[in-house]
Amino acid sequence: AMEEEELEFADELEAILHLTPEVQLAIEQVFPSQDPLDRADFNAVEYINTLFPTEQSLANIDDVVNKIRLKIRRLDDNIRTVVRGQTNVGQDGRLALEEAQKAIQQLFGKIKDIKDKAEKSEQMVKEITRDIKQLDHAKRHLTTSITTLNHLHMLAGGVDSLEAMTRRRQYGEVANLLQGVVNVLEHFQKYMGIPQIRQLSERTHRVKAAQSELGTQILADFEEAFPSQGSKRPGGPSNVLRDACLVANVLDPRIRQEIIKKFIRQHLSEYLVLFQENQDVAWLDKIDRRYAWIKRQLVDYEEKYGKMFPAEWCMTERVAVEFCHITRTELAKLMRARAREIEVKLLLFAIQRTTNFEGLLAKRFTGSTLSDAAGKKPEPPPPSTNPFLEDEPGSEDSVLEKEEELERPKKPKAPDNPFHGIVSKCFEPHLYVYIESQDKNLGELIDRFVADFRAQGPPKVNSEEGGAVLPSCADLFVYYKKCMVQCSQLSTGEPMIALSTIFQKYLREYAWKILSGNLPKTSSSSGGLTISSLLKEKEGSEVAKFTVEELCLICSILSTAEYCLATTQQLEEKLKEKVDKSLAERINLTGEMDTFSTVISNSIQLLVQDLDAACDPALSAMSKMPWQNVEHVGDQSPYVTSVIMHIKQNVPVIRDNLASTRKYFTQFCIKFANSFIPKFINHLFRCKPISMVGAEQLLLDTHSLKTVLLDLPSIGSQVVRKAPASYTKIVVKGMTRAEMILKVVMAPHEPSVAFVDNYIKLLADGNPETFQKILDMKGLKRSEQSSVLELFRQRLPTPPSGADGGSSLSFSTPTPEQESSRIRKLEKLIKKRL
Repeated sequence: AMEEEELEFADELEAILHLTPEVQLAIEQVFPSQDPLDRADFNAVEYINTLFPTEQSLANIDDVVNKIRLKIRRLDDNIRTVVRGQTNVGQDGRLALEEAQKAIQQLFGKIKDIKDKAEKSEQMVKEITRDIKQLDHAKRHLTTSITTLNHLHMLAGGVDSLEAMTRRRQYGEVANLLQGVVNVLEHFQKYMGIPQIRQLSERTHRVKAAQSELGTQILADFEEAFPSQGSKRPGGPSNVLRDACLVANVLDPRIRQEIIKKFIRQHLSEYLVLFQENQDVAWLDKIDRRYAWIKRQLVDYEEKYGKMFPAEWCMTERVAVEFCHITRTELAKLMRARAREIEVKLLLFAIQRTTNFEGLLAKRFTGSTLSDAAGKKPEPPPPSTNPFLEDEPGSEDSVLEKEEELERPKKPKAPDNPFHGIVSKCFEPHLYVYIESQDKNLGELIDRFVADFRAQGPPKVNSEEGGAVLPSCADLFVYYKKCMVQCSQLSTGEPMIALSTIFQKYLREYAWKILSGNLPKTSSSSGGLTISSLLKEKEGSEVAKFTVEELCLICSILSTAEYCLATTQQLEEKLKEKVDKSLAERINLTGEMDTFSTVISNSIQLLVQDLDAACDPALSAMSKMPWQNVEHVGDQSPYVTSVIMHIKQNVPVIRDNLASTRKYFTQFCIKFANSFIPKFINHLFRCKPISMVGAEQLLLDTHSLKTVLLDLPSIGSQVVRKAPASYTKIVVKGMTRAEMILKVVMAPHEPSVAFVDNYIKLLADGNPETFQKILDMKGLKRSEQSSVLELFRQRLPTPPSGADGGSSLSFSTPTPEQESSRIRKLEKLIKKRL
């Protein structure tokens, strides 16, 4: 009853002292403490277990109790001091509050006084500045009146002067006067509500009539100076036409556009005659002559007409842009008519010369007229840089330098050349010729790779550098890179998608014809080795199915596939950067990367199968040895020596050839361990019956194999490296199981209970088949096994409800109820001692 009352009191006290997490956090920040008694999640059971971890520690229980009592007394003293200190806190707080209220009242009075003084000062300043404001208003009105009178005077006399100067073609004076008159009329638009100002509308009509007459007159002057018919120019640049252009700037913009249009049409009329479709110089092989002609014309224009047109008209750029539009149209028409005559070299030559010309335009002009309504709007340039703009054809070094700059990680941005594609866009419909040519070239390249491999054989391997990547792999991706850069210069649209499809096709062909097609084939024969021949096997004899050259070839193919996998991923990223953003999702080389991953997996599996098969005869010999007749334990058995010999033959070769791809060598080790250890355990079960001495010999052999397997990654190497943790875990787990099996076999089967418990403890395997195999290894008869098997089933721990009945056993830890019962016993013992 007393215990129940104490528990109820403790629960009530805990409910009263329960604090929110925010309050508890604040307390911990103000009063930090490492004492377990001060923690919010204090657990008395855990604390007592900490004080008395064992029964022997109960000997000093009196000291612990005295310390706790001393701590309680100190806490009581502290609480008493704090409570007494809070006696006068209420009165002190009220006094402090009254003083604060008095201070606020005094401050409020001072603020009110300051506000009153500020209002009086503001009123005084207004009275002082009233007269000054009146003078400012008068001055502003007077200035406006004078300005308006000047405008009236200008309007009254300016219209008459404008009409007279127009008749005399004094365009220089007209330009300045007309601009002033137009500005005055705009100024008076907001005063048209005044009757006197409205009377000036007559002069407004006269100004408009003068503007119309000026426009007609200037167009006639330009038509006379630059007639539309004929290529000869009877007139030429003059000061009158230069001043007329200044007047056109003030007139309706359509006048200026008409002047520009007529001049450019007349200036390029000779080009249309010289490069007609029926002319020999019009074809692609003489495309240089087109660009040479416009260069001469631009130089001639600068000399003759450069000063005639205002600089803001950008007439030189407009002539060049119109030439580009005409050239694109004419070339497109010509290539449609003579499509059968287009060859790859001719097409690339024309595109190279055209892009060089576009680069020259970008250096010379800003491209400000491309969006002007006076000219045609070209299609927007594609979002990719052009590495060939400043290079002459055949300059591969400069192409590679620009390509390396493009490969640097940076955000994609708009091209620097606003003229990109202004002419070269016409070649895009004919790029199928280029794509078909690359398809043919890549097919021939793959065939050449196959022939070279057959003629030259696998590459030579440098043991210091690791496995050699096939040279053909680098050649293939260098060619890919060249094609990608070249195609991105030609187009960033559908041709790039077609080229990526070609890339995918030949990546797959390379993977199957060059890599998978040259992997050594495994033999179906098992080697035909007998037990006696195996036991007499001399050290250094060849048992492995693959020769050293074949192992090197497999490693070389694996390294090549790994290089192709990484480079294909980079190729996909570069293709997506160079193609239009709207088409980037259509580029996907995942299937090709999966193909190379398959080649890597197949290569590793071949290496594992080869070493695994080389060890099979030794394991067969182990299972067929008469272990019941072994009389004494000696050195490791011959089959262990055979396994170690094959490992030392294969693994150093594989490691040296996979030095550049260390992770795949680790995969090889892990896969071999996962294959060899279960096979070794299965052959271990076949060793029956086994005597006590035979089991000891097998245990010694198993330990030797375990040591060799743990050292497998660095076996035969001068540089000893620690094996990867993942590999070590697999070996330790598997070989420890083999050792436990042998230890169970070595244990006597009488008494049966001890034998079964020892099996459950060492192996934790609830599968009756495994247990029966061990009984077979011990040489027990079936009649003797039945009783032991029945005992085994009875001794198996009952699996928890809902758990799968697996073969592995898990021994449960004490439940919380059991732990609580133990704590209660300890508490009762402490109370008795107190």
